[in-house]
Amino acid sequence: MARYINAVCRLCRREQEKLFLKGTKCDTGKCALTKRAYAPGQHGPKRTRTKLSNYGLQLREKQKVKRTYGLMERQFRKYFAIASKSKGVTGKILLQLLERRLDNAIFRLGWAISRAQARQMVGHGHIQVNSRGVNISSFLLKTNDVIQAAPKDKARELIRQNLEVTKDRSVAGWFESSPKEFKASVIRLPEKEDIQQPIEEQLIVELYSK
Repeated sequence: MARYINAVCRLCRREQEKLFLKGTKCDTGKCALTKRAYAPGQHGPKRTRTKLSNYGLQLREKQKVKRTYGLMERQFRKYFAIASKSKGVTGKILLQLLERRLDNAIFRLGWAISRAQARQMVGHGHIQVNSRGVNISSFLLKTNDVIQAAPKDKARELIRQNLEVTKDRSVAGWFESSPKEFKASVIRLPEKEDIQQPIEEQLIVELYSK
């Protein structure tokens, strides 16, 4: 599967917003966006900010959300296609699909410092869903699913260390978490209010609906 392999701090600088692609490290004084609050590239410091068109606003919002969840264009379009064919509000369903990804859930529980690390943990077999090993980071969780650490010392020690680092991070409200047991349950589907970053999903819907 294709993935972004360049410096992720460039993405935050391009969007002019912290996407927390490095997790808790983004809150330190080493954040590239704090040091260089302009777009990446040799012309970044000289480039004057111009007012974006409607299309520009829609594109930047889509890019921001896509990069936040660590997706490539083809995969993001697939989620939008599913959302647009489902009953209900397309934008709301799109956000639910993104939030229900297993790698995002591991990140939101504080079991991983970043979504990239969460994706790696899933791929290495450190996570189980309903007592079965799952190594697909895009696995979509549903209500009453139970997430737990694999019964091996390496997986539990890694999660224990990460929980110490992320202890100040609030757990999303759609989970019932038992960190001492390395277990969490999905008690409901996620809502927009559960997402920490401000997202204007209607702009994405308008972009793809043209």
